[in-house]
Amino acid sequence: MDTTAGPVLYHKLQVWEPSMESEEEEEEEMVEPLVLSLRTSQNAPGNKVGGLPGAWARLLAGLLLLAVSSSLALKQLHNRDSPKENLGSVTPSASRHSHRPGVYHHGAIISPAATCSQLGQELLVAGGNVVDAGIGAALCLAVVHPHATGLGAMFWGLFYNSSSGNSTALTSGPAQTLVPGLGLPTALPALHLLHTQFGHLPWPQLLAKPAMLAEKGFEVDAPLASALAAQGTKGLCPLFCHTNGTPLSLGARATNPNLAAVLHQAALASSPHLAGDALLNLLVRDLGLEEAPAQLMPSLQPALQLPMPQGVLFTTPGPSAGPELLELLQPALHSRTPSPTSCLSLLQRDAIMVNSALATVDSSGSMLLLTSSINSSFGSGHLSPSTGVLLSNLVARSAPSAWACPLILHSSLDDANFDMLGLVASGMPRGAKAMTCTLLNRLAAPEIQQQPQHQAHQRPTESSGVFGQGNLLQVVVHAEHAHVSSVPSGCCPFQGY
Repeated sequence: MDTTAGPVLYHKLQVWEPSMESEEEEEEEMVEPLVLSLRTSQNAPGNKVGGLPGAWARLLAGLLLLAVSSSLALKQLHNRDSPKENLGSVTPSASRHSHRPGVYHHGAIISPAATCSQLGQELLVAGGNVVDAGIGAALCLAVVHPHATGLGAMFWGLFYNSSSGNSTALTSGPAQTLVPGLGLPTALPALHLLHTQFGHLPWPQLLAKPAMLAEKGFEVDAPLASALAAQGTKGLCPLFCHTNGTPLSLGARATNPNLAAVLHQAALASSPHLAGDALLNLLVRDLGLEEAPAQLMPSLQPALQLPMPQGVLFTTPGPSAGPELLELLQPALHSRTPSPTSCLSLLQRDAIMVNSALATVDSSGSMLLLTSSINSSFGSGHLSPSTGVLLSNLVARSAPSAWACPLILHSSLDDANFDMLGLVASGMPRGAKAMTCTLLNRLAAPEIQQQPQHQAHQRPTESSGVFGQGNLLQVVVHAEHAHVSSVPSGCCPFQGY
């Protein structure tokens, strides 16, 4: 697609309940005749109503008005205090019918961290589109999940624009070396480029809460606590250690003020190139380099396409694992036989936390899948002292990004149980195989996956993800509703409205 086109705007839908208009009309019908009768009585000779003296008439009218006002106030209070239908919703639903958890009227997000899913939802409710929500959540994960992603990470993305019908891939290109053993960071230029082309909210608004989390502190969740326990504290103190040198445990509070300063400075950048310059200049000084190395900028490209009997499939071009995904899918689709493979076993087998993934979707069909990596748990283990950034060990000799293979399927079947389907995997080096397995099984049994009911009571601050196990995130648009789910089902908190 032409990447010079103007920004695509997704306007927040107005929340409206059909019953609201009728309630207002009933209230007006109840109150208006009473007001008119009062005006008539006050202008009548002797100021009497039905022969009563004026003082008694005014008292009676006042009591009637008080009774009506009290009734209306109680009704409004009851409506205001009624329980919300959807998990994490901060606005009333568009109608009185309810949905199971994971199904929303307007938009939704799913990510490995509850705090970041909450941030994505807040950006959607504030009038942002799926790109704004995804970028804000990705920057949040860069703060709260330094074991899997960060400003030192490499990003890949897949965006489907329901307004134009086009699908665009965010590509970071081949990994580049900053110094031997340390990868060149491209996260900020990549995310700023994506926002410049497709975002709606101001760029600084997306960085505000991630910067606040880094500066004011955030709670260590289960995935980070597990990664710290497995990794140890070498190179990670004092940011992720207790005063006695032991790793921070679940529920402990962590801060990263230098990272907050980098985010504040990046918020002022007017272009993708400038967004990464401030960080790169600080890294050059930390490492004692004479000058910053030349870097290839991330780019936006048309997504790879594969026509299928069920529709059109989109994925990312090389050097991601997108081409590998298509190679696996083509013979399987032609064989017309469902895959008996357990996708969960692929996710669990030889699982290594090598990347982080998130997905955002709105009910019009637009969706953004983002995946990022620092190559291994805590990347290179090198913590830049002046930036608070953990550098990756993704260097020029690294293999193609086996973890980067998001896919989107636009259905062409009228009787399909989804209009749009998005899949993105994290936490394992066999992403293409797990994605292929999941898609084939989904096409063989296309029912929309049900979310376990226990997630309906999951608190927004909880995260049930398990370190060392792969996760597969799924977003679906069907019948003008946004659906989110995951495999395993409890791995990743979701939010929507």
